[in-house]
Amino acid sequence: MSELLREPTEEQIKVPRATCSYDNHCSQFLVKERNYSRQYAHLYAQRLKCFYPTLEKTVRRKWGSDVNIRKLFELKKGEKCCVIGTIFKSMELRPNILREISDEHNLMPQPVREKYISDKDTLILEDDLQRISLVDNIDVSKAIIGTVVAVLGKEGDSSKFEVEEYSFVDLPAQIPAAPPEQDRFVLLASGLGVGQAGQHLMNLQMMVDMVTGNLGDVNDQKMTANIVRIIIAGNSLSVKNQDKGAMTMAKYLTRNTSPISSAAVKNLDDILAQLVSSIPVDVMPGEQDPANFTLPQQPLHRCMFPRAKVYSSLNLVTNPYEASIGSFRFSGTSGQNVDSIYRITTIDDRMEILETTLRAGHMAPTAPDLLGCYPYFNNDPFICTTCPHVYFAGNQPKFQTKRLTDSLGKKITLICIPEFHSTHTCVLLNLRTMECQPLTFDSDIVEEPCDIEMADEDAVEK
Repeated sequence: MSELLREPTEEQIKVPRATCSYDNHCSQFLVKERNYSRQYAHLYAQRLKCFYPTLEKTVRRKWGSDVNIRKLFELKKGEKCCVIGTIFKSMELRPNILREISDEHNLMPQPVREKYISDKDTLILEDDLQRISLVDNIDVSKAIIGTVVAVLGKEGDSSKFEVEEYSFVDLPAQIPAAPPEQDRFVLLASGLGVGQAGQHLMNLQMMVDMVTGNLGDVNDQKMTANIVRIIIAGNSLSVKNQDKGAMTMAKYLTRNTSPISSAAVKNLDDILAQLVSSIPVDVMPGEQDPANFTLPQQPLHRCMFPRAKVYSSLNLVTNPYEASIGSFRFSGTSGQNVDSIYRITTIDDRMEILETTLRAGHMAPTAPDLLGCYPYFNNDPFICTTCPHVYFAGNQPKFQTKRLTDSLGKKITLICIPEFHSTHTCVLLNLRTMECQPLTFDSDIVEEPCDIEMADEDAVEK
């Protein structure tokens, strides 16, 4: 009886999970009407229409209130003025559907390229009526297709616009944030790669055990209890789950249509069930997941997760993602936007690409030209209407972070989330300090060489 009345030890005390307010803003990315008969010109026209008045204010602030803002049809040779339009890049090496069809019929394929840029690329600025070539002080190799910019210069004798300066739009307004008084963490992970054989599955289980409090002592559990939410930024399933025969077909036939291993989906369900039993989890779809290929990707279907779906803490969200955690606005993607820009520019730094999309005010500027996108008619949901406090991209080669402060005092934390199956790393963000730190899980056991000499057999027997 005395054993039953004994006070519980420190190891037996349950550590309560910290909580934080949450508001999902992903509804703007939900496709309610599926009409694919429209042309993409409407999307570009809407993008330019939304940016034009804001860019006018940026031009007046940067280059003076007396600068002339002209339409392309109003240009006069030699007159210094400003033009607002959408950038396009003419690239000979860009992929096209005819090349994929030639691969399907075993014709002479073109070599696979990591980047599609060449010295022959040219820049074009287009407004709602005309287009003109851009030359001089604008780097063709770093320009991003689909960005709306203001260019200052004049039309030269060659009927090309000679650029002196160019500018993106100012960052939109940012909602004031109040940091919590105590440490509160958000865990960001991507590229879990469930279904791919390898040591990373043990590392993934170690991450799950750490979050759920089954790894470490009571001090570790008190720290992990302050993790208030997990964001999984796409590619939870491995690309190797797809049918091997589908890998030889043209990509336009196999994008998210090849069968997915049911065992891999079950394993992912088991992992999510462990997590959501302890903490809220937001699961975004990615390029390798069984979701629609075009952006915005719609949430994964709940029927895939029979064990995890019984918990209200499982949140299947869109890609791109937008939500408020506490008083902080989170915005990000599963990484397709960054990967697309990487292929068409000489920019090798993924963090620089992520920052450029933020400064351009558009999460996916290469959509729909190089990145699959739904043909919107009356709006462009990828335009940044509110400046986030945290802006991230998943499935990147390595962890990177940057604290950005603009000229008006807005502070944004940029995060490149590494793919877990290759780096075994996730990211822990402290909402109190807005500092990021990588967490790497390694289950490899290294055997140290034994320097002890073997004793005599007779001595061992004695």
